[in-house]
Amino acid sequence: MPKNRQMRPKSNAERQAAYRKRHLKDWDGDGLRLNMVVPVVAKLQLERLSRHYAVTQRELLVRLLEEAESTLVRTLSRADEDAYYAVTA
Repeated sequence: MPKNRQMRPKSNAERQAAYRKRHLKDWDGDGLRLNMVVPVVAKLQLERLSRHYAVTQRELLVRLLEEAESTLVRTLSRADEDAYYAVTA
C-alpha cells in the first residue's frame, strides 16, 4: 500500500450520515429520530417555552410528553392502562 494514498473527501450525505450516527443517542446510548413538519405557531411556541425554561427544545418536548402521559395514566383503570401500554409493546 502506498504511503501517500489519498482518500477521497466525504460527500455531504456521508458527513451528515456520520453526524447522525454519532448524535442519535440519548443517556441510555440509543434514541430515535423524529422528523416532522409542524405548524409555524407550534414551532414558535416550542422555541418560546424552551427559552423561558432554559432547556433545549428536545428536553422541553420530552418533559411535556412525560407530563401528559403521567396525567393520562393516573386517570386510567388497570385494564385501560395495560391496553394503553400494549400499543407500543
